Amino acid sequence: MQALTNGASTSIWQASASSPLFPQLARDIHADVCVIGAGIAGLTTAYLLSQQQKNVILIDAIGIGAGETGRTTAHFFPPDEWYANIEKSFGRKHAALVAGSFSAATTQVESIIRNEQIDCEFERLDGYLYALPANGFRDIGQELDAASRAGVTVHKLERVPGLPFDTGPCVQYPRQAQFHPLKYLNGLATAFVRKGGALHCGTRALEVDGDLTAQKVRTNGGTISADSVVVATNTPFNNRVVMHTKQAAYRTYVIGARVPKGSVPRILLWDTGDPYYYIRLETPDGASDHDMLVIGGADHKVGQDGHPEHRYDEIERWMREHFPMAQAVEYRWSGEVMEPSDGPAFLGRNPMDERNVYIITGDSGNGMTHCTIGAMIVSDLIMRRENPWAGLYDPARKVVHGLSEFVSEQANTFAQYGDWVTGGEVASVADIGAGEGAIVRDGVHKVAVYRDHRGDLHSCSASCTHLGCVVHFNSAERSWDCPCHGSRFDINGTVLHGPAGAPLRKVVLHARETEST
Repeated sequence: MQALTNGASTSIWQASASSPLFPQLARDIHADVCVIGAGIAGLTTAYLLSQQQKNVILIDAIGIGAGETGRTTAHFFPPDEWYANIEKSFGRKHAALVAGSFSAATTQVESIIRNEQIDCEFERLDGYLYALPANGFRDIGQELDAASRAGVTVHKLERVPGLPFDTGPCVQYPRQAQFHPLKYLNGLATAFVRKGGALHCGTRALEVDGDLTAQKVRTNGGTISADSVVVATNTPFNNRVVMHTKQAAYRTYVIGARVPKGSVPRILLWDTGDPYYYIRLETPDGASDHDMLVIGGADHKVGQDGHPEHRYDEIERWMREHFPMAQAVEYRWSGEVMEPSDGPAFLGRNPMDERNVYIITGDSGNGMTHCTIGAMIVSDLIMRRENPWAGLYDPARKVVHGLSEFVSEQANTFAQYGDWVTGGEVASVADIGAGEGAIVRDGVHKVAVYRDHRGDLHSCSASCTHLGCVVHFNSAERSWDCPCHGSRFDINGTVLHGPAGAPLRKVVLHARETEST
């Protein structure tokens, strides 16, 4: 057992649970379904299909929960677009479908936990949304009424109960949920293998190719032939362009601080600010006198803040102002979320005329919920069953609502290609300190250079292997992040997060540059 991760920071979940190791794939193999990605989306899909007697093989480039599931705040909450905005953009019927899918996903997780007896700290609890002055909904009643019309049980309160600050009027959403995500995934993996599923870690999918009858997944350990393939990798690496024009990659930040036991109510909380903040409580194993207050927010586009450590400081300042009893901050970590241009996630068939390739992406701020919905939809499609939400979350849908957001995101992406005509971030590698990275111009090329704490240089092409944007160094995670579509690479160029499928090309710097060090 060991904790696996795709970045330098460590979440509270990664620090408090380790995952079982499964061997790398070492031969060619056939399965009914190949699922790529051992986060909550992939493991839930594999589990549900194994329940239907499907022969399923699940692979992951690193290991169970090593991607974004291990970096979530792991709560089940109303959609972060909120029902008032969903109803405004899509209508009441659409909002009711979203509400139904969110409720069913939480119930599905609760049912799996009960049936498989997974000890993962699952807890039903109330959630609250409050509006800051001049931010979000000017009248919190809009959200109350829209949620009620969607069939959600909601209540309006004058303030969130039990908090040390006055939130003002709020909407209460009873019976939301939270859990320990890695403990849940460990239980899912155990159940999946017990039901005959095959699980291989350290197995990176390099290519998906085939036709309407069969697909082949080429990996670093062998080729998997399958009737169907599910790409559950947070963002699809098999879809080079189409899906990446419909969603944008954001980095989100979380801190965990001790608070005296009982000083903060066990609730979920979200505000409507910009930046927004959200909270939950976690009780560490064996803790008798304290809880851990988990607070997230301060999002930004991936690759567009090279020194994001200040975002942890901003969250901590907000915490100190609103929760003065908070003690030392013990955890700081970040994760990546994919934000669809029009709101709903993309869950279903890959929109490239591949009727047997499926994707689960566009998690937004509701990864645990959306990924579970995606697993339910995809398993129904593979089993050729009707699913009431398949049309709602169809990845092939055209972006009509949220068009201004779509245009804005595309303009932002296009602007990043201008980095190719600028100079390097430093004059020479001599200007790069230990533990730091920077882009250096090498003739007509740009090179991503990192100096480790021994003084050794690690140099790669700065061209993202997805669509050629110039990557930027992320000092908080010690990674090279692409500002166009959210790919991430470690200091040696290995892929940490798609859509890039290939590593950054290794580069040998010219002698004159290495001599300048």
